[in-house]
Amino acid sequence: MNDQQCHDDTIIARCKNGDASSFEYLVLKYQDKVFNLCRYLLKNQQDAEDAAQEAFIKAFNNISSYTPHSPFYAWLSRIVVNTCVDSQRKRSLLSMFFSDNGQEHIDIHPTHIPNPETAYETQQSMLALQASLKQLSLKLRTVIVLKEFEGLSYEEIADLLDLSVGTVKSRISRARDELTKNMKKMRNKFFFQTF
Repeated sequence: MNDQQCHDDTIIARCKNGDASSFEYLVLKYQDKVFNLCRYLLKNQQDAEDAAQEAFIKAFNNISSYTPHSPFYAWLSRIVVNTCVDSQRKRSLLSMFFSDNGQEHIDIHPTHIPNPETAYETQQSMLALQASLKQLSLKLRTVIVLKEFEGLSYEEIADLLDLSVGTVKSRISRARDELTKNMKKMRNKFFFQTF
């Protein structure tokens, strides 16, 4: 167990002993990761913010069920994914990643200020990626987001989603194939549209 996990477990032990203010540390530490995961799984920034807040509330209310056999973020991620899936069931898959007026909501945070051409290409690539992800089924989109955006291993995804490693690998392979096909079509659409 690494130092970071030991520190998390110390904070969680305080929470379990009634020190609710200690949970704030976990929220501050993981809020960006949780929000980014919600943002990729849900339709827009507001939905992602709502789901992230709801996931943290659920985590706080169920902190007594956490056991330090796995990293805290893995346990938290399961709550986040389930919260997003529950939220998504209430919404149309057709509007995934886009607001009602068709505007995309995933922000790009570059480490430097790009020139206008690079910024345009990056924006178009993100639009193509969002539209391509939108076309995947929720089960394929979930595994590819967890693998490619969250950097989880096959084993971690399997544990998180209660699937076999073989099923996870199969879904990720299918998701990559579909995403590649979708991206080719979408990149042409977005790169050649005029404004």
